[in-house]
Amino acid sequence: MRLNRLLLIASVFLLFCAIFVMRDFRQMSREPSFKLPDIEIQNLAAPDDEPDRPAADTAAYLDCINSPNAILVDLTEEKVLEKQNSSERIYPASLTKIMTAILAIENTSDFDKTLTFPSDIFEYLYLQNASQAGFQPGEEVKYKDALYGILLPSGAECCLAYADSIAGSEAAFVEMMNQKADELGMKNTHFCNTTGLHEDDHYSTVEDISLLLSYALKNDVFREVFTSSRHSIPPSNCHPDGFTFYSTMFQCMDTTEVTGGEILGGKTGYTGEAGLCLASLARVNDQEYILVTAHADGTHKTKQFHVMDALSVYSRIGSVAKN
Repeated sequence: MRLNRLLLIASVFLLFCAIFVMRDFRQMSREPSFKLPDIEIQNLAAPDDEPDRPAADTAAYLDCINSPNAILVDLTEEKVLEKQNSSERIYPASLTKIMTAILAIENTSDFDKTLTFPSDIFEYLYLQNASQAGFQPGEEVKYKDALYGILLPSGAECCLAYADSIAGSEAAFVEMMNQKADELGMKNTHFCNTTGLHEDDHYSTVEDISLLLSYALKNDVFREVFTSSRHSIPPSNCHPDGFTFYSTMFQCMDTTEVTGGEILGGKTGYTGEAGLCLASLARVNDQEYILVTAHADGTHKTKQFHVMDALSVYSRIGSVAKN
């Protein structure tokens, strides 16, 4: 009898122990065993002045190029692949004419109309040793022909003739250029002229030029001219036999072919202060890319390092894709 009573007491004790253990276990499963102290989450974005560098998942396409300022954009995907010193101020030289050309297109309703070259623009261009397409004072040509003259041979007389026709003066046309730059988000760009002739306050960045070229290439007329290697002018009052001019970029190339594709078009630029500059378009493995480079060493008489950079970068894109 005594034994049965002891067994009953022991059983009740064990039952109470089990109930308390289960209660604590359930509480532990609902709450963490420790609490993290409150901490402030800091912004981990890179500071604005951090040097440009490629994204972690891209190849280093810009390694070992000659140009200190460069940006490579996948135009098909609309994303920057790589850049270096892309927001550093540069002198754009004749890359300026990309803006001149797209504004000329957007403000011309009929490209078969006649444009007359004002006689008073030529003395200034001669004194500045500006590049010209070959038109003469008083020459009458179609607006279309003068447009090709802006982008292919980099004709400064074509820029001034268009500016005078559209805005009444170069100064008024430059105001339109700066307004367009603001619209496109070219925050580090200021134009003083239509040609890219050097002025201290005439500046841009390769990043801004890439924004401009990306925009301009959406225009079919611009794209057609930009990707042409040559253009023939029909007979005019000053050229009875007509004449042909050529793209300054394509003239520097033995071939437009790159690994997996080809270079489709480009606009060169050069002044002593700007160095060798190039804004180009290529198609590689069915993707379109633009590359803007600036301030490469050299002159018109040296190796064309800006063109060499373009051939190298686009070929590297094709090679990486093959592997």
